[in-house]
Amino acid sequence: MLQLAAEASANAYVPYSKFPVGACVLCESGNIYTGCNFENSSFGLTICAERNAVGTAIANGERKIKAIAVFSPNMANCTPCGACRQVLDEFKSESGLDVITKTNDGMKIYSLSELLPECFEL
Repeated sequence: MLQLAAEASANAYVPYSKFPVGACVLCESGNIYTGCNFENSSFGLTICAERNAVGTAIANGERKIKAIAVFSPNMANCTPCGACRQVLDEFKSESGLDVITKTNDGMKIYSLSELLPECFEL
């Protein structure tokens, strides 16, 4: 999954931040989907790689995500932003959701609940 996230980061459109990110989600179905970030000159319209990958999964009929890998060539241990964490919580599988990142000496796996304690839920 980290390799697919790294490949997706190569497609990022980041003329302003120069901070490419790729993401790869694994759904309960076993299907995987990737996404990359893309920026806009109106910065609030920028889409993160994680939400891009989740949106692609949703567009393909998925509703439950087991894991996400996040990669940036510019930063080790690149974790999702707060907005992406909240979106991931909406679609986490019954057993939770793992967040996989690339570190300088391998990888690190977090639980989403570890990264987003006390999340907002209705």
